[in-house]
Amino acid sequence: MEVDGVKIEFLGHSGFLITNESGKRLIIDPYNVSDKVTKADMILLTHSHYDHCSIKDLIKVAGKGTVLVVPADVQSKVAKLENVEMQVIASGDEMTFGKIKIEALPAYNVDKDFHTKADDWLGFLIKFDKVIVYHAGDTDLIPEMKRLSGYGKHGNKFIALLPVSGTYVMNPSEAAEAASLVNADIAIPMHYGAGVAGTIEDAQKFVECCEKEGIHAEILEKI
Repeated sequence: MEVDGVKIEFLGHSGFLITNESGKRLIIDPYNVSDKVTKADMILLTHSHYDHCSIKDLIKVAGKGTVLVVPADVQSKVAKLENVEMQVIASGDEMTFGKIKIEALPAYNVDKDFHTKADDWLGFLIKFDKVIVYHAGDTDLIPEMKRLSGYGKHGNKFIALLPVSGTYVMNPSEAAEAASLVNADIAIPMHYGAGVAGTIEDAQKFVECCEKEGIHAEILEKI
């Protein structure tokens, strides 16, 4: 998918490769990625669970000079990676990477203990020139999402990448409600199809639920 010069590709599970107009490559949560995926300029990790912080995948997509942006508890797990520039980020922090602005947002469960608010695990708001991408991380429908509803205005395209598998995160109907809450121009399902949780049927159900909410949703094919 390409929107106003920003290309978004699905790497499977909760992983995405986002490339801006100048060719900068940003990868989020690589897990079991294809050998076709080459080195990234920046990698964002939402939290330390194995299906989001996978050392074998990081070795594959991180190269000399790659900037690795992680929450605090991921530091020790990725310390063995060589030649990367690691930056620790917490909810509420912002950083700039060339023309790309990154903001860390909270991601947590409200009625289960897989991802607690105290863990300070993350979602990310990634701001390009005319496109803003929200990668929600592993989360339920949380009150903090409400403040994102204005980002799609003023000529920006707001794209929401939302977990749909249930069990550890939102189910399809909850994720569709989140897409409506943040006023997404395009909603894309994630957290399914990798044998961890969720199936393509969950993604399809999410699309159906989004349509009922008046939100355009698309399932991306894994590269």
